[in-house]
Order: sequence, then C-alpha cells, then structure tokens
Amino acid sequence: MPEESAETEAETEAEPELWRPAPGTDWQWQLSGPLDLTVDVPVYDIDGFESTAEDVAALRARDVRVICYINAGAWEDFRPDRDAFPAGLLGEGNGWEGERWLDIRRLDALRPLMAERFDMCADKGFDAVEPDLLDGHLNETGFPLTAADQLAYNRMIAELAHERGLSVGLKNDMPQIPELVDEFDFAVNEECAEFGECEALTPFIEAGKAVFHVEYALSPEEFCPVTTPLGLSSLAKNLDLDAWRETCP
Repeated sequence: MPEESAETEAETEAEPELWRPAPGTDWQWQLSGPLDLTVDVPVYDIDGFESTAEDVAALRARDVRVICYINAGAWEDFRPDRDAFPAGLLGEGNGWEGERWLDIRRLDALRPLMAERFDMCADKGFDAVEPDLLDGHLNETGFPLTAADQLAYNRMIAELAHERGLSVGLKNDMPQIPELVDEFDFAVNEECAEFGECEALTPFIEAGKAVFHVEYALSPEEFCPVTTPLGLSSLAKNLDLDAWRETCP
C-alpha cells in the first residue's frame, strides 16, 4: 500500500494531552488582595484579568499549574472589555456589585467575546480556565433560560478552551454534572458541604478528575469529614477569596 502523505500523518497525530488534575490535588484560590505567590501547592486559581504573564511565569517556574478565572455567565462593569458586550445581552443583577447576568442563549454574540478572554488566558501562559457562573438557568437572570440553553452554552465554553489547549473546569451547575463530566477536565465548587450536595460531584472523582472545593461559613472540622472521604480538594476561604486559606488535616 502507498505510504501515507506527510499531511495525512500530521492529521492523524494525537492532539496534545490536556492537563487533568487528579482527585485530592491541593490548590490555592485567590481573586482579591495582593497576590501571594508563595503558597506551596501544585495548583493556583487566579484572576485572568488582574494577574500578569509574569505572575503566571513565576508560578510555572515552580512547576505550579495555573487556572485562569474568567466570569463566563455575567457581565462585569469593571472589566476592560465591558463595552464590547451589547446592552441586549445584559440581564438582572446577580447580587455582586457591578455584575449582571448574560443571555447565554446568544451563542453567536458570546462566542467571540469569550474566545477573546480565553485567548488572553492562553497568551499569559495559563494551563486552564475556570469559567464562573455556568448555572444561570438556576437563577433569576431576567431571561427565560432553560437547562438545554445552559448545556449548549457550557459545551461551547469547553470547546473554546480546548481549542486553545486549555483545560476547563465546570463551576457549580450541579444538576448537569452527569451530562458534562466528560467534556470538562475538573470541577470547581462552592459550599457543597453547607448545602448537602457534595455527593453530586462524585462523577468527576470517579472519572479521575479533581474537584476543587471551598466552604465559606463552615470550618474544616465541620466539612472535612464529609469531603475528604469523597476525594474533594477542600479549602476554607474568606468570601472575598483573598490569600487566606485553611486546609483539611
């Protein structure tokens, strides 16, 4: 048989393998205050806009994997790209100052906006993205969002990240974990212990993917007996997600 052409061989080469953190991986999550780069953990999750390429490089020099926090579900009036979002995409406030829910049904309008943000993450050297607020359909957004709308949007977000060689985490959106676990590389969760929902995250653990989890109101003594046996990577954090952290013993 004739040899395959170089072009065909290139097409059949395996894509670079995405980073998929293992269950139980320790981490630091900081989105406010002076960035503390000294925490001895293998994973950092930091703000994509506020952090610099130099911050990411400093962490990568210590073999730390770095996750880029981006708000994918709400518009923020304090971001440099705020004027790129058409007014028709903006819904009700979400309870955080300066933020309004996005109409995630508008994939055509949101795809290029999110693509630019993910390009920024890739250009700064991040390994992954944490797209926040992927659960608009569970909230009062001002739009009649359905579960199907959310699935379509979340899958688009995962696709945009993977196209750029970035891993991507599923943030909250607990009811859709069974449909999305195969398309996301890890999960990020807030307060599953407080609300008795942590077992819903086990599909990620069973798939060999980390669940990065925080509690704000509960102490480690209260939540670690629940989350450690499940394999979650749990932290106690302040609500403003400054540098302070407390881990399970």
